[in-house]
Amino acid sequence: MDNTTPTVYVVDDDQAVCHSLSLLIQGVGLHVQTFNTAEDFLAAYDPDRSGCLIIDVRMPGMSGLELQHRLLDQGIGLPSIVITGHGDIPMAVDAMRTGVVDFIEKPFRDQVLLDDVQKALQLDVKNRKRRAQTTDIKARTSLLTPREEEIMNMLVSGISSKAIAYELDISQKTVDFHRAHILEKMHVDSVVELVLLNQELQPA
Repeated sequence: MDNTTPTVYVVDDDQAVCHSLSLLIQGVGLHVQTFNTAEDFLAAYDPDRSGCLIIDVRMPGMSGLELQHRLLDQGIGLPSIVITGHGDIPMAVDAMRTGVVDFIEKPFRDQVLLDDVQKALQLDVKNRKRRAQTTDIKARTSLLTPREEEIMNMLVSGISSKAIAYELDISQKTVDFHRAHILEKMHVDSVVELVLLNQELQPA
């Protein structure tokens, strides 16, 4: 199975819950892996593999929310669904602050969970696409000289070539020369496209 095949990870210390959720998720044609502790999940998880996470809040050792915070600290944006039989308002607020898709109290309807899983998987696809685009844009930017990067930043800020020339005390012809190289290295045909590319690097 390649990394583009989504996996639903279930982390719950209750074997019966893991088994029932595994059957439910497999029943709609999705691949699932279950773990009884957060530590086991972390040891086995491959960040390059697409998917989402279903985590129980209260588990021996590392709790579900602690796992969520650990993933965030490591820069892993795996969409998560938190389930619990002991929910309270502060816990729900904490969960939502970590960017979870939903916070569900047991018992819950199967369809509610399956709908959340689909939302989480769609979010993962979107996030991975954005991260890939950002990596590609940063790679192109790394090819620019310091002067080219300086001029690019001024161009995307809406400053004209004439004003850039005045600001940097160089000729407009030199600015235009740099501008042509910037567009070539960034693989765009106009400053408008350059602005749109720069917006991809901004936080969502």
